[in-house]
This record gives sequence, structure tokens and C-alpha cells, in this order.
Amino acid sequence: MLGLIGLGLTALLVRPGPLGAAENQPLILALGDSLTAGYGLPEGEGLVPQLEAALAAAGRPAQVENAGVSGDTTAGGRARLDWALGGLPRQPDLVIVALGANDALRGIAPDEAKANLDAILDTLGRKGLPVLLVGMLAPTNWGPDYRRAFDAIYPDLAGTHDVPLDPFILEGVALEPSLVQPDGLHPNVAGVEKMAARLAPVVIGALDARKVPKVSD
Repeated sequence: MLGLIGLGLTALLVRPGPLGAAENQPLILALGDSLTAGYGLPEGEGLVPQLEAALAAAGRPAQVENAGVSGDTTAGGRARLDWALGGLPRQPDLVIVALGANDALRGIAPDEAKANLDAILDTLGRKGLPVLLVGMLAPTNWGPDYRRAFDAIYPDLAGTHDVPLDPFILEGVALEPSLVQPDGLHPNVAGVEKMAARLAPVVIGALDARKVPKVSD
């Protein structure tokens, strides 16, 4: 699920080179943590390349740029958003925002995580960039009150900003021993393949809808 606490941030895994043949394909920025970065997986087997493959198999090829940083929180994603956007060859057709897993692991206050995600969506709305918000569910160890407050972040923000929501990035993968790495948190190759197959139609729907977040007052 998530960057292991104490590891620190890794470099962004953005592929070098021009768009070339992909110029006529949608460009998607995936802003996330280790689930996006591909922590612990062989090169080419992380979520970004597997999502690209799933989109192509569905007849909707796209270029997905990896802006995942292992260990990142919502605060980290907020701080580097402009930098991540500035590294793209052109304005993206969709931004996937998939942050919050490490906030939940560390017990960061739900209000703080929500404020950071709200600011990210505000920024993207002001830039006129369509968004797919991808959610996370809190672990049980912080208690039911924390879990209720944290889990409500994503549907609340999706409603406020009127953007599509995928409620849980690890749906069907979390807590499945055959689909996670030995740390019990991060998906293995088979787990990521399942994630990508499930997310591909969600991403296609978001591309078709192209909803720019409403900016908060």
C-alpha cells in the first residue's frame, strides 16, 4: 500500500524522451505514492505500465506518466504538484490523484489530509485540468472514529469538486496474500495486474467525462 515508514522519498519515475508516436494519444499524469511508483516491483511491472497495457488492450491507448513517490503523503503531493505538471511535455488530458495511503498508515489527522487533497483539486481546477480522484480506506488500528472520518474524505471531495471517484485503489487486492508482497502492504505483480484491469475502465470513463474540479470558495 504504501511507502514504508522511514524509507524516505524516492525519485519520480518519469520516463525520458519525447512523446513521439504517443502525441496523438491522451496524456495522463498519475500523482501518487508507492502504489503508483511501483515499489518493490521489476521495471515495467508497476501500476503505470500495467495501466497503459490495460488501456491499450481496451482499445484506448494512452501515455501515463508516473508521478508516484514512495512514502509520499497528501502534503508531499501538494508540495510537488506544480513541479510534476511542469515536467510534462504538454498539458495532461487527465490527472489521476491517488494519495492518502501513507497519511492513513501514520495516523495523520483526516482533516489535514482532506485539506491537502482539497488544495490539490483546487489547483487542478484553476489550471483547467480534468481529474480522477482515487480513494484509500483507513486501517482499523486507529479506531472506528478515525476510520469513519478518513474514509469519508474521498466521497466528500468528489462531491464538492464534482469529479469522478474510484473509492478504493486496492479493491480486490488488499489483504489477499497471493496478491501482495511479503510486507503485506504493497501489491505484487499479479496484484498490480488486477488493479490495472479494474482501473482501466474507470480511467476511460474519466477521459470521456473530462471533469475539471470545481474550485472551492
